[in-house]
Amino acid sequence: MASRRLLLVEDDVALSELVRFHFERDGWEVRQTGDGEEALIMADELHPGLILLDWMIEGVSGLEVCRRLRRRETTAQTPIIMLTARGEEEDRIRGLDTGADDYLTKPFSPRELVARATAVLRRSSPALTGERLEHSGIEMDIAAHRVRRDGKPIHLGPTEYRLLRYFLERPGRVLSRQQLLEAVWPHSEEIELRTVDVHIRRLRLALGEPDLIRTVRSAGYSLDGEGVA
Repeated sequence: MASRRLLLVEDDVALSELVRFHFERDGWEVRQTGDGEEALIMADELHPGLILLDWMIEGVSGLEVCRRLRRRETTAQTPIIMLTARGEEEDRIRGLDTGADDYLTKPFSPRELVARATAVLRRSSPALTGERLEHSGIEMDIAAHRVRRDGKPIHLGPTEYRLLRYFLERPGRVLSRQQLLEAVWPHSEEIELRTVDVHIRRLRLALGEPDLIRTVRSAGYSLDGEGVA
């Protein structure tokens, strides 16, 4: 099952084997590498349902691997969790801003990592209801997990997709950062509110119309009723 296929990119052999053991015990199919260039090749060949990506790896850095994966149509929506020893807020924001959907600082609990991976995968899976959402030229086909703007495809990462869906289901409503955090992010109690701002910025860039999602000072964000700020 492709959705349970994991690409593990980690050059610490002992940690890699530990993570692999816990995921395989949970029923995942795991392929691994410690090299950034090889990870990019494997991502195209394997079509993994999830990528666990260490920041500090051989060759191309994990951050650059994440950036390149997000630029490719084949991996633009593949969930990515970054693993790193860099725990400062700016590093976490930088990782998320590059395209990661979640971020776990070393040392971590392998059981927690499996739980987070399962939650990210569950939230990124399309609903099978055939539902379609439309607003201001944006069309979201939930069954096909596709987004178009004025008939042209828009490629979103899993987090931006979930964020846009939440807005499309509530056009015109002002949604606080806390509301968005709890609705869109797994383990939201561990994620900072600033993370919402990072992904809102990425979503605006992808949509190509920054004013469509309006910032409401001291309140949050709103998908404007007519798409005009």
